[in-house]
Amino acid sequence: MERYILSVLVNNHSGVLSRIAGLFSRRGYNIDSLSVGETENPEISRMTIAVSGDASVLEQITKQLDKQVDVRHVQVLGNGEGVFRELVMVKIDAPQEVRAVVVELADIFRAKIVDVDTRSVSVEITGESDKINAFFRLVEPYGIKEIVRTGLTAIGRGNSTIHDIMNKK
Repeated sequence: MERYILSVLVNNHSGVLSRIAGLFSRRGYNIDSLSVGETENPEISRMTIAVSGDASVLEQITKQLDKQVDVRHVQVLGNGEGVFRELVMVKIDAPQEVRAVVVELADIFRAKIVDVDTRSVSVEITGESDKINAFFRLVEPYGIKEIVRTGLTAIGRGNSTIHDIMNKK
């Protein structure tokens, strides 16, 4: 199974997210990650959807998305075609005797300490999944108390935009 990243421009209306998620659910496709936000045009939102499957699954998903009234454009971002990032906040068990090690690990990964308590440290880390998972593996022995993930966001590489690609069709 391969992982595919879809960048989908949709009309910024209530219910669009529900309809898109329902499309995946009805077809039995799992969404690995989903993030949605308004674009530079307040009438359009961008959905970044990570899905796993084979080429036929990707083809079915893109065809079904293209049929949706509120979908303006679907772009598949392959390896090397985009910049992919995720924001994660993680609360780590860090009493005084191990706090310095946890803070040092955060510094190595260019993470930011966002909260400190007597028994824990909360860290904000951004990056690709491999970086985030490597950080988790190193702090796991100290005890991960809680994780919050935004979901993957992506943008195409180079000067052209998703709007340029959409307008060429």
